[in-house]
Amino acid sequence: MSHVENETADQPGCWRRAARLAAGPASSVLPAAGERVAVVGCGTSYYMAQAFAALREESGQGESDAFAASEFPSGRAYDRVVALTRSGTTTEVLGLLTRLRGRTPTVAVTADPRTPVREAADDLVVLDFADERSVVQTRFATSALTLLRAHLGLHDDAVVRDAETALSEPLPEGLLECAQFSFLGRGWTVGLANEAALKMKEASLSWTESYPAMEYRHGPISIATAETATWMFGTAPEGLAEQVRATGARWVEGTLDPLAELVRVQRLAVARAAARGLDPDLPRHLTRSVVLGPTA
Repeated sequence: MSHVENETADQPGCWRRAARLAAGPASSVLPAAGERVAVVGCGTSYYMAQAFAALREESGQGESDAFAASEFPSGRAYDRVVALTRSGTTTEVLGLLTRLRGRTPTVAVTADPRTPVREAADDLVVLDFADERSVVQTRFATSALTLLRAHLGLHDDAVVRDAETALSEPLPEGLLECAQFSFLGRGWTVGLANEAALKMKEASLSWTESYPAMEYRHGPISIATAETATWMFGTAPEGLAEQVRATGARWVEGTLDPLAELVRVQRLAVARAAARGLDPDLPRHLTRSVVLGPTA
């Protein structure tokens, strides 16, 4: 088995540990209710930041924004900035944390506390049990979001049971042969849809896109054919499933907790990689961390 297969299968246990951490040592450094918060990351971590920021604000716990670390608006004031960084070495994240030191409290959620993020952030939450050998992120990203959901009081063991179901049940038929995938979300699940599209690109070189579900009608549905699939995270807008099916495309209804649905996509990405003779642990042109030179 590849590293990413093992790491995908390990997620239920990681989620349980992340939830316990949220109720213990991490609770004092993660954002308090009412704080104005920005969440940053790069790649997969950025999409987890999108999901958490939307979920936090939807739940009434405070104004929350998400940014790619390279696009953080320096003129805005926040009570706290949360950085998600598996490796603790990503150039854009370290640069931002360094610029914010002494001006805005920061906390980094990382898998490796021995990296430069220890000096760059004011506080650390360490998910070393969710670190990964694969370049492709799976369990760290979902464990970080589980930590943050649990901190908001929006996680329970039913989510973990859904993840176990996502790992044990067969994938929907016909998806391996699809030529294109569109992933859709609403609210906090838009970030999950974005991550699903990225995962399929990275691991299996699939043609994927992602959209807010209501936006799919405004142009993207024109690519739907009998060779494409549209996968919904969460509850679909009224009539959208019927509209997609009328094109001949496959409609995949998310029946599990949306984070567990992401586990199903991770499995699909690995299966498509295997079918195409690709190594899902080593996507082309990618490394575990993006570290740029001093002129970047």
